[in-house]
Amino acid sequence: MSMDELKPVNKEQTTVYAPYIQLRGRNLLPYALSLYQKGALEGCRKIEYSNNIPFVATWNITTLPSDMTRCLIQFDANPELTYEVMMASFEFVSLLTELLEGYKRYRRIDFPQTFYHKLLRADD
Repeated sequence: MSMDELKPVNKEQTTVYAPYIQLRGRNLLPYALSLYQKGALEGCRKIEYSNNIPFVATWNITTLPSDMTRCLIQFDANPELTYEVMMASFEFVSLLTELLEGYKRYRRIDFPQTFYHKLLRADD
């Protein structure tokens, strides 16, 4: 499925998450929640001065913004390059809004830098 084919979720679903999402991302929230409910995503990590690395990300789907979402991401179809990160679902959905902003701008499916900092625990 293409990002352009995402159908927005209904207003009731977005209302629960809206207080957690920055104003600039709220217009994409219905689409980010639709993507979140798919539970998986394929994309490519942009690497400067090198080939992009394909990835597959999967995550559990929760009902409340404060529930924890566990995301697994595997790079280059290599099990040794599988990483895991856990965060509140509102935080993950917020990152999906940023991913969608990046897709609209660059036509590339890739998580924002903030996601990779969390994934690699650079924030610790």
